[in-house]
Amino acid sequence: MEWTREMRYRSYGDWSAQTLLELQANALKSTFKLGYHIMPSSGLLNDPNGFSYYNGYWHVFYQAYPFGAVHGLKSWFHLRSKDLVNWEPLGLALKPDCKYDSHGAYSGSAKEVNGKLFIMYTGNERDENWVRHPHQLGAVMDENNQITKLPQPLIEQPKEVSEHFRDPQLIWHRDAYYVIIGAQDEATKKGKIILYKSKDLEKFTEIGYLDFTDQDMGYMIECPNLVFIDDQPVLLFCPQGMAQSACAYDDIYPNCYLVGDKVRLDAGKFESSHQIKNFDEGFDVYASQAFNAPDGKVYAISWVGLPDVDYPSDNEGWAHCLSQVKELTLKDGQLYLRPVKAMADLRYDGQPLTATPAIQQVQELVADSGNQYEVKLTLAANQQGTLNLAYDPQTKQSLKVIFDTEAGTLTLDRTDCGQSFATDYKTTRTAEIKPHAALDLDIFIDNSLCEIFVNGGQFTMTSRFFMEPGVRQINLKADQAVAFRGTFWKMRSI
Repeated sequence: MEWTREMRYRSYGDWSAQTLLELQANALKSTFKLGYHIMPSSGLLNDPNGFSYYNGYWHVFYQAYPFGAVHGLKSWFHLRSKDLVNWEPLGLALKPDCKYDSHGAYSGSAKEVNGKLFIMYTGNERDENWVRHPHQLGAVMDENNQITKLPQPLIEQPKEVSEHFRDPQLIWHRDAYYVIIGAQDEATKKGKIILYKSKDLEKFTEIGYLDFTDQDMGYMIECPNLVFIDDQPVLLFCPQGMAQSACAYDDIYPNCYLVGDKVRLDAGKFESSHQIKNFDEGFDVYASQAFNAPDGKVYAISWVGLPDVDYPSDNEGWAHCLSQVKELTLKDGQLYLRPVKAMADLRYDGQPLTATPAIQQVQELVADSGNQYEVKLTLAANQQGTLNLAYDPQTKQSLKVIFDTEAGTLTLDRTDCGQSFATDYKTTRTAEIKPHAALDLDIFIDNSLCEIFVNGGQFTMTSRFFMEPGVRQINLKADQAVAFRGTFWKMRSI
């Protein structure tokens, strides 16, 4: 189907219930559907929004367009959880049904304020000439999950910012509320983060652009997030068109983070002696949203998908998913990302994995892994080899994890792994690991999604991959016997 602008922005009420049911049925029988990650029941999922804790539940929303695997008239879809793993869908929650969000309820955040969940988001309005007019809007959700929109915008587009002005994050810091928003400077067309302050969430005072780097951040910054880990500030953001000299990346747009030394929000200063780094070293992570929980812990969840990239699941009526929730910690100025404890509750039928003493070029680890599993491996130092995940014994295709614990490299390779896509942005990702040291891998496979936690969460590598149905195996290929120990578990669906 050719998606015209008129179709993409058709009112939700103009779509029939039968159309939506057919779309949902197609997604449900999809070859690539997921078991223990959040995916749309139909249509498009993109940025996670409103990740928060309120009224005894964890809440997350995502930008949704339920009528096709395309970007159209956006709304927010709502889920809640008791453990950050098992999510209960609650349906569409924030719809594009007022003047200020007539052309989409775009990304934003949420925070408990005075016993309610205060939501702040970008409303997209377009005029008769299709010129965009962004508004930063507010809404309040009560204990019954009923949302009431505030009647007027909280923040309007400032004169120094172009129409690219979106994705507000609301935080409380010291004695005031602050909002950081992704922006493009009108004069220079450079990506910025703009900062506002409020005492009462009614009147907002512009502080100006956040001073966090002298490097070229490209033409737009999306999805800025500021969190505090043991009182140390960490800034997450998605620069579009950022110079490679600032941070090496291969995706169309990267998701980055910067560890700070101190922050003075009232002065618009984020001071750092650290380097900008990739939030994920794999292929498909973008628009990560993080927040400080009431107990001070920091959690993050990401969109596993990229803007302006087509995926094979698009042809089955749905697009994209969310990552599992990760707990963020800091160690020696490095961000660590770890699975939350409840992920272990999904395991069943665990079996130990042991090395074969004799030299074998290929060692079969699991003869029939299925499509949903976790495998943990510790590989000894000074070894080279390839771990083949989702290995198809008929086609010989697999998702490859190529390790060299002598030189200190780890490569994720989806070159020969089912349907090809996004090949303009390379089919391998390589990260550095400590040379001459053991390597710990915690790998999660969920049919068409792979998440790898390396060395206790020192970094992650995330990838979508799209293989046709069939028997799946795990094997290890090397020119010499490889010393390792590990465990394999199947994973139940949520």
